[in-house]
Amino acid sequence: MQLGTAPSSSTTPLGWRPATPVYEPRCAEATVLHRVLSRHLVPFLDQARTDEGQGVPLFVERELRRFLACGDLRRGFARVHCDDCHKDRLVPFSCKGRGFCPSCGGRRMAERAAHLVDHVLPPVPFRQWVLSLPYALRYRMAYDHELCRAVLAVMTRALMSFQRQRAKKIGITDPTDPHTGTVTVIQRFGGGLRLNVHFHTLLPDGVFVIDETTGATSFIELPPPTDDDVARLVLTIGRRIARLLERRGLLTDPYDDQADEAPALAALQQASIRGVRALGPEAGRLVARLRNPALARPAPSARPLHAHLEGFDLHAAVAIDADDRDALERLCRYLGRPAIAQDHLKQLDSGQVRVELRHPWSDGTTHLDFTPHELIGRLAAFVPRPRVNLVLYHGVFAPNAKHRSAVVSYGREAEPAPAADNAAAQPNASPPRYWAWADLMRRAFGIDVLECPECGGRMRVLTTITDSKIISAILDHLAGRGPPSAPPPPSLLH
Repeated sequence: MQLGTAPSSSTTPLGWRPATPVYEPRCAEATVLHRVLSRHLVPFLDQARTDEGQGVPLFVERELRRFLACGDLRRGFARVHCDDCHKDRLVPFSCKGRGFCPSCGGRRMAERAAHLVDHVLPPVPFRQWVLSLPYALRYRMAYDHELCRAVLAVMTRALMSFQRQRAKKIGITDPTDPHTGTVTVIQRFGGGLRLNVHFHTLLPDGVFVIDETTGATSFIELPPPTDDDVARLVLTIGRRIARLLERRGLLTDPYDDQADEAPALAALQQASIRGVRALGPEAGRLVARLRNPALARPAPSARPLHAHLEGFDLHAAVAIDADDRDALERLCRYLGRPAIAQDHLKQLDSGQVRVELRHPWSDGTTHLDFTPHELIGRLAAFVPRPRVNLVLYHGVFAPNAKHRSAVVSYGREAEPAPAADNAAAQPNASPPRYWAWADLMRRAFGIDVLECPECGGRMRVLTTITDSKIISAILDHLAGRGPPSAPPPPSLLH
């Protein structure tokens, strides 16, 4: 279920706030993405079958089709009611897509960030380490999740070893080795709607010391890394990943496997990584760009805490203080943001879709123009395989780590004990796994979606409607309040 539009993916890691905390129910069918997919999805799927001999994999087609049902009242809804003025609102169900849906991605972003800050990341300083990879490796990792996890393991071992070695240099050894861990979000997208599998890893700027006898836990903050540290790390990570690929026989032809298994998806992903068109007579040509020469700038020769080597790029300039939990939550939202923002899309009179870039490129490019088929192809490339986890934990943050409970509870206030009459019923009560969307909107954006727009009273969910006959009867009744030939007014449907 959803109660509003997703936040823009154009947010910055630390400074973004919504301009005005006002809730405006969305009309899914009025968005550019919905219009494009509803009109061009079937022709796109047909063209993929024609060009490549077989279409996109079934899990990709399902994700694209399910998006068209996201926010569609005809697929079911909840009835929200105000007891004071008796105003009703119908809230449609969401598609729960993981590939590109801005609304579902926005909910997942806010929910995951709240969970990490409240229940995983203790109040210690954290640093974000971002690792980007060579194009050929991005392509293989886009469909080979086992390889993706192996490459990530190389990175996390290098980072955790780096922290432990620095801790030992200042004498943190006995009676126990220093402990650390990472939380990584695997992002599958980059600027310009390109497929770019890369890692955003949160690593404490220090180590935990745990007394094995008493269980007492303390945190030792370490100095921030230097430019030389980052340069040595990217060299180490690059060499270890090269050895991993050599052991697996993947250095000779990195583009072979998927082209045989799913040729259409392979073509879409390769084109997305390179920023070119994938299907049709103009396949291989660059996507049309809009440039503003006044915004062109030379690429910076050097940036702090940033190193690049043979396609491997490591960046570690974003750090969060221990007591700035709001900034940490904003950073976690940035890590989990959706791949595309509705307010960055505009459909032109020609039928093409203009995508606004978050930041102008160094050549002054500010917008890209996609045909509908090109845009759908880029969305298809983002869809992960089913049952693939895009948030991974290592070290002391791993689910079965010996000291995980001691670390995640470090520095937090003890939660109040349950009431006497409730303690017996819930002896091992744990925090809820899922947040209500209204609570997430209030926490993330300061918007109270359950405040009645008419009288300011409290609205509540009365029931959910999934029976197709009842849905049709309700929608027909609402549509009957206006002109007979007019569609249901958005104010009545939301």
